[in-house]
Amino acid sequence: MLAAENHHSSVDRPTLCADRGGAEVVANKSAAQRKAAGLYLTPLAVADFMAAQVSTGRRSVRVLDPAAGSGTLLCAVVERLASAANRLQDVDLTAYETDHDLQSVLSNVLENLKRWAAKRRISVRARIEKRDFIAAHTEALTTTDHLFHSQKVQPFDLVIANPPYFKIPRFDSRARAATSVVHGQPNIYALFMAAGAALLREGGEFLFITPRSFTSGPYFRLFRETFFAGVRPTRVHVFTSRREAFGRDSVLQENIILKGVREQGWQSRDGHLELCISSSVGIADLDSAIRRSLPLEDALGKPGTDRVLKLPILKDEDAAVRLVDSWSGSLHDYGMNISTGPVVPFRATEFLDEAGAPADSYAPLIWMNHVHAMRISFPISFRKPQYIRRSARERSLLLPNRNYVLLRRFSAKEEPRRLVASPWLKRFSSCPLLGVENHLNYIHRPGGELAEDEAVGLAALLNSELLDTYFRVSSGNTQVSATELRAMPLPPRDTILMIGRRAKAVTGCGESLEEIVGEAVGTRK
Repeated sequence: MLAAENHHSSVDRPTLCADRGGAEVVANKSAAQRKAAGLYLTPLAVADFMAAQVSTGRRSVRVLDPAAGSGTLLCAVVERLASAANRLQDVDLTAYETDHDLQSVLSNVLENLKRWAAKRRISVRARIEKRDFIAAHTEALTTTDHLFHSQKVQPFDLVIANPPYFKIPRFDSRARAATSVVHGQPNIYALFMAAGAALLREGGEFLFITPRSFTSGPYFRLFRETFFAGVRPTRVHVFTSRREAFGRDSVLQENIILKGVREQGWQSRDGHLELCISSSVGIADLDSAIRRSLPLEDALGKPGTDRVLKLPILKDEDAAVRLVDSWSGSLHDYGMNISTGPVVPFRATEFLDEAGAPADSYAPLIWMNHVHAMRISFPISFRKPQYIRRSARERSLLLPNRNYVLLRRFSAKEEPRRLVASPWLKRFSSCPLLGVENHLNYIHRPGGELAEDEAVGLAALLNSELLDTYFRVSSGNTQVSATELRAMPLPPRDTILMIGRRAKAVTGCGESLEEIVGEAVGTRK
């Protein structure tokens, strides 16, 4: 429940001071500056929602915010603890912040918080660390063994944060220190999660709002394995809209709030563990968030698995996940692969053409805009060149004209389906070559060719509500990566061929196609 207590309706709330001060600082920064720093301050309603999840049994609490901003989260936590039946006596706050303008606001906010708490006979001690949190705790990230065993500071009861998110180069000292949990060019928010968790006491609480991308995919596999070894997730809140969680900053990002408990060895514990999943479209409907519980093992899998954190919001989605997970096939098993379109337009401008004349010198260039569910529209009224010189084959930019499945790599802002696929059949064009733009993935058979029924059947399956549901529940990415599709389970090849044969007689992607897929895989009788 949000803000039901009397102190939450009071005009002297410290969180209001923090929210106003932070908003003024952000308003004076350009969009480019905010993006470079990953500066998206926590909205007041989100801070209250997160603070409401903090346990209130302790009378003395140590709290860490490794990316404090203007202090909204810290203020919300103290207000929450102060309203609890068990009377809070003292709070020790540690706030990291590197932005000079925010440091000034944060100092004033925390002084105001101390005065507010003193009126309620609560002692608040606050320390502002004006340095980079990750750089200050690289020893916690240096090796996997250290992540939950090496603590040079007194551990905290609660770490709460809205960390920045942006990629840092692999040669960055922070990235080099974190090779035990991430690789390549890591997103910095994952480093905040790992280091923050390492500074918790056993039984301490972890509460972060972050992008959802860490919950799946091979890039974060090591991070998930390491992080969930010491943090037992207890609740996840999903914002189903990519625009609403940080709407005032015009951020397009799929966000979640993760609550967990520092509990080493929890995976070997006997007993039934539950995960609460709640969801809202955005901030406005947080008070009416949908909630459900499911076995933690169903959401996170067993130890030794890929540890993808699946987040089925509705109970109806459970059946889809169980069915798809029961399939034992894959693209690799059937001799197929998925690759990304090789044509990057700005690097191949000398080969591109709008008219494609003479025809014997050009091949079709398929863009994301041409690909719809079970349908290729080519050519279309389009401001970009739709043809590519056949000589581009010398640069390995063209594919032989064969049967493929083309998939959009990105979905539109709030598109109803994440997976959008269409078969490309070689009979669609008399040209022996084909251009596929980089915003598309294509499924192919290396050293051979997909049968027409395979291409149509796979496309129909990928466009189905069943696989779209599975992908949304399982994937933490706003884009459809080739790697995740390689790992997606598939039904027997004979089932795919049967779907293809029946789907070839269907026009468009209406209910009849859903019936074909449903009958083939057993979801419809």
